[in-house]
Amino acid sequence: SAVARGPEGPFRSEAYRVSAVARGKELRLTLSGLEPAAPPPQDLVFRFGMSGSFRLCPAAELPRHAHLRFLTRESPRRALCFVDARRFGSWRLGDSWQQERGPCVVSEYQAFRENVLQNLDDKAFDKPICEALLNQKYFNGIGNYLRAEILYRLKIPPFEKARTVLEALKDQEQERRKKDPSLTLSKKVKLMQKNLDLLELCHTVPMEVITADKQLFDPEHSDNYAAFKNWLQCYLVPGMSSMRDHKGRTIWFQGEPGPMAPRGQMPRKAPCKKRTQPKADPEALTPEVTSHASKRCPRAAATPLKSEEKEEGEEETGGPRKGRARGRRRATPAPALPEPEVLLHTERRRRTSARRGRGEA
Repeated sequence: SAVARGPEGPFRSEAYRVSAVARGKELRLTLSGLEPAAPPPQDLVFRFGMSGSFRLCPAAELPRHAHLRFLTRESPRRALCFVDARRFGSWRLGDSWQQERGPCVVSEYQAFRENVLQNLDDKAFDKPICEALLNQKYFNGIGNYLRAEILYRLKIPPFEKARTVLEALKDQEQERRKKDPSLTLSKKVKLMQKNLDLLELCHTVPMEVITADKQLFDPEHSDNYAAFKNWLQCYLVPGMSSMRDHKGRTIWFQGEPGPMAPRGQMPRKAPCKKRTQPKADPEALTPEVTSHASKRCPRAAATPLKSEEKEEGEEETGGPRKGRARGRRRATPAPALPEPEVLLHTERRRRTSARRGRGEA
């Protein structure tokens, strides 16, 4: 499409095959020509950046924000589209993976495990475990919701030092080999299933989503998205706590945050139930009494939170900023009787005249 951020490819062929290989957070498409004089295969490597997906649909009903389209020759035609509303995703020509990404947690598990345990001296593991899990050099494929689910299942505080957590795994693995180095592969698998550690969950938790029957991540299909929300045990779940890590990303957890938690920040809990405000009685004649809190924050007194989603949105953006909120939204005053209104205006005039020195206070 005209607004796509990816480059145009030199590949030209009337008939070709599209194949794909995934590695961590990257996807490589290969276009292979089917004609006798077809050009060499063309590779496109995609980076999604929190959004973007591929969708197969009728060519006459293209979805919005379909930035790349592969058309079939059948009748009626269909289109394989790369759909990305926020345009965070991008692609580049060539077959090389990004250099700073380690082995994939899903398709290269053994290499991924060795890459972590053999490099524990790296300064990347001086950070809290929740921040180390987002380092794609060692945890290629782990994102924000996955790190919350992994740490929650093992009851590991998110701000525990990463090296402290992972060195224990290294010691356990060495002891296991010393006890019985002749274990068969099937017995090793059984032991892993009984005593799952953090690196194993980095493989099994993403696999739960990959092997699901439905496309859990499609927000346009409410049933599928509801199934994904039901699968979540910690991330965005009511009753769980949340904090921002040192890079500003929100981590969800249960219990204590850990010794390396950012200073000056307290964990926030997601509400278990939607907050409601009692409706005002239209026939009541008594003027509404304004509390201390509502004087300081008229927005809070005037507009209650509509749902848990609104609270979560404020948490993600760091809460309402002072000044801006007052400029955008004004609290609607409660209807008052004529006599209190006259007294209010009189009091204001007296205060103004006293400040200017023109009258008596």
